[in-house]
Amino acid sequence: MKITVEMSLYPLATEYLPIIEKTVARLNAESDVTVVTNAMSTQISGDFEKVTALINREVKATFESTGKAVFVCKYLNGELNL
Repeated sequence: MKITVEMSLYPLATEYLPIIEKTVARLNAESDVTVVTNAMSTQISGDFEKVTALINREVKATFESTGKAVFVCKYLNGELNL
């Protein structure tokens, strides 16, 4: 099954931009999914298992390296043309 997820990250830190940039860079390094970032969010599209595994890894990595942060994710059961 193909899905698309829109994800936004809100680090609860004074220096929030480097945290967001590191997370987006790790997402963009994944070759098995499509990742598109704009000023408001990042959209990830591809196979359900690959997208959800990537999101789980990145949420965990961000929490472990940053401390407090908020992720907002919207899931669509289908692949959008990004």
